[in-house]
Formats: sequence, C-alpha cells, structure tokens
Amino acid sequence: MNTVGSSPRRLRVLVAGGGVAALEAALALRELAGDRVATTLLAPEASFFYRPLSVLEPFSAGRARRYPLARIAEDAGAELICDQIAALDPDQRVVRTGSGATLRYDALLLAYGAKLHDRFKHVRTIDDRRLDERLHGLVQDVEDGYLQRVAFVATSPMAWPLPLYELALMTARAAYDMCAELSVTVVTAEPAPLAVFGQTASSAVARLLDRNRVQLVYGVGCEVPEPGSVVITPGETTLEVDSIVALPQLAARQVPGVPDSSWLGLIPVDRRCRVAGLDDVYAAGDATDFPVKHGSIAAQQADTVSAQIAARAGADITPHDFEPVLRGVLVGADRPLSLTARLGDGRAITSEAIETAESRVKTKIDAHYLAPYLQQLDLIAGTAGIPG
Repeated sequence: MNTVGSSPRRLRVLVAGGGVAALEAALALRELAGDRVATTLLAPEASFFYRPLSVLEPFSAGRARRYPLARIAEDAGAELICDQIAALDPDQRVVRTGSGATLRYDALLLAYGAKLHDRFKHVRTIDDRRLDERLHGLVQDVEDGYLQRVAFVATSPMAWPLPLYELALMTARAAYDMCAELSVTVVTAEPAPLAVFGQTASSAVARLLDRNRVQLVYGVGCEVPEPGSVVITPGETTLEVDSIVALPQLAARQVPGVPDSSWLGLIPVDRRCRVAGLDDVYAAGDATDFPVKHGSIAAQQADTVSAQIAARAGADITPHDFEPVLRGVLVGADRPLSLTARLGDGRAITSEAIETAESRVKTKIDAHYLAPYLQQLDLIAGTAGIPG
C-alpha cells in the first residue's frame, strides 16, 4: 500500500464507464480490497440500464430495469462523478473529462464500451435503449396480419447477435399466436447461428429456429439498397420482404492517449487485461480488442483487473489470467435456452446448450458480483417499492 509519511494512503482507482464491466469492477474492489482502495466511478449517465431484457418490451413480455448509479456507487464504497473520459495522459497519470476536470489515478480501468451505429437505411435498427419505440409498430402490424414477410439481418462487424435471434423468435411466435401468416428469415454473416458458442450450441439454436418456423441464411453478407429488398452476397440473391430489422454495427470510441489496435480501433489488452504500453492502465468490456462482446465476458475481464489492483493495494489476492467462459440465455421460444462456451482465442473450445426449466428469465448477465447485487436490489424494490 502507498504511504504518505507514516499514514497509509489508499490506492486511487479510477473506473471510466458505467456499464457491466465498470460496475462489476467497483463491486469486486469493494469485496477484494476494501479500504485499501479509493475508487472513483466516472460514468456518463446517472443510471445503469439492464440492456439484455429490453428485447421483451415490444412484445409486452417484460421490461428492462434501470438502476441508479448513485446507489450502486454508495454500496460499492465508490465516489460517483457523472462525466466521461475525454483524454488520457498516461505519463502524468491523469484523465481529463468532458467537462474539463482533471482526475488523477494510481490505477485506471477503461470500461467505457464501444459505439454502435446504423449500418443500413430503410430498416429498423435495433437500439436496446428504445427498442419498444423502434419495434412496437412492427409487432402491432404482425399481430394484425398486415405483414407477410419480415427479415432480421446482420453483417460484419456486428454487435452482439443474440438479440437478433430473440426478436426473430418472438416475432414468429406473435404471428403464430394470432393465427397470422408470416415468413420470418434471419440473414447473418456468422458461419452458423450464434457460432461463437460453438457447434453444439449452434446446432441447438438452429433446431430451435426450425421448430419455431424461422428460416435461416448464414455465412453471407447483405445490403439493403431500398425498402423491402435484402440483397444477399455473394450471388446477388434478393429477398423481398415487407419489413427489415437490422443489428447495428460496432465501432471504437476514440480517446486521445489511449492506444488502439488494428481491429476496429479497439484497445489492445493482454491476458491480464493490461493495456499495451501503459503502466497501471487496464481495459475491460466492449472497448477491448477481445473479439467477443458480451456482459459475461466484460464481467470476467473486470474481475481479472480487480484482482490485480487489489493485490497491488496489499490485499491477500493472487491475480489470475483472463480465462473467458461465455454464458448467455436465448429467450423467445417456449423455454429459455442456456448457452455456454469456454473460449480460446475468441473461439469455442467447449460448447453446451440446455433448455431451462423456467419459462421466464430475470437475469441474463452472468457476473460474479454484479448479478447477485442487482437481484438483491430487485427484491428490495419489489418489497419496499424502491424504483429501479
């Protein structure tokens, strides 16, 4: 632990971000390092939006919750600053914020995520922060029988693809429940449906799509030159539909002073999630160049970082390498499908798919500290009426 004179000084830890990786790190540091660290959470918004459950909203099957960051920061023993990183000076160990403030650190975690942007015109692009607004009209038209063909499309470099399949499944089921004739097709650049989870899981997803009357075209690119036309490449086959829903594409957030890699300009990290070329600077989540973008991966990266920082602060912790295990839950069919893959170099080494016994899912992000913490907040909100 650092000292000032004879008095111990807490290690100053700055966490830039307000998503899964940032909150997992704040909670982990509280548990692992306690008063050995002084954690500051630099977040651009005042609340944490639980994004994975937003796919339920257009179908009136559930809603995504928002959690006040002030409450989470207080429980994590962290100071919350509602601002965002604008530049990094690693030599001076200083972060400059969007409002012009200067924040010093002993250890820095970059967890500010990546940007998503619309890839196509003439489509409804998935935006999980306002998905009900974007898709409610589509769902209503499906239930009223006004649409006959709907396509769900994704092309590289894509955001996390699982919501595309969930929305396709729920759209097909909505039409079936209303006795409406509807053709639903998923068009994806992936070599197989949800290929990141490996062959066993991908095959289970393909069977699930087939049982729910969702057609699949995979391993292809596509363009949308005009409303209602999906041109599949190679081959220039045109799929004529009444409506198109598309995944957004992934892009890096460029921050002066932060190095970027050749892949999309994301932050290069090693097996300990240390940023290449910078001392005491780490990165976790979608901002890194690890090819799989998912909450469970972000949380594991944050845990890897937190163990190193806690050890440096004097805690009896043995740091460990990042050993990714991807865990996801596919909703939209009769029962959720739990998918698991152990990853090596971004590819599945093991693959598993299990239909869960529960008909509904309350949590979809597997995070060692954050998941049980949010579940506890939900229990409190349910009994005490505390808003999420």
